Amino acid sequence: MKKLFMSLSTFIAALTIVSAQPDTTSLIRNGDAAPVFTCTTIDGKTIDISKLRGKVILINFFATWCGPCNLELPVLQKDIWNKYKDNPDFVLIILGREHTEQEVRDFVAKKKFTMPFAPDPGREIYKLYATQNIPRNVIIGKEGKVIFQNMGYSEKEFKSLEALLSGKLK
Repeated sequence: MKKLFMSLSTFIAALTIVSAQPDTTSLIRNGDAAPVFTCTTIDGKTIDISKLRGKVILINFFATWCGPCNLELPVLQKDIWNKYKDNPDFVLIILGREHTEQEVRDFVAKKKFTMPFAPDPGREIYKLYATQNIPRNVIIGKEGKVIFQNMGYSEKEFKSLEALLSGKLK
């Protein structure tokens, strides 16, 4: 029993140390000017974020095979997109990291999503923001600066994202 307790204690201590490590995968920090890019959604709409000053932009990076992404995207559809899709100050861009247009199109059709998705097959956009880890969300404020970012999916973290958007889009 003592061995089990010591093993468990060591595991918890290691987990605490790992979770306290700074994020080395993000290439941007809150307050930085957002890297600009242009993409084309699967429905043919071109989005150039350099022309979206004055709007709040939520960028979500995902992959079709990513379990946490598949948990997050339906919540994003229900709690963010359905609420703000008609708000002229809001732009949502969901980028399929390492996916072709057809792969993204098939995924969206299968899941019956109505949100704006675009492919990022060579990580050209993703590599402006991070080196690894998805899902990843970035919110760019009306001034063109990063105001929020997270990676992974948890209900608590997603509620923080929702609260920030709610405050910025009143």
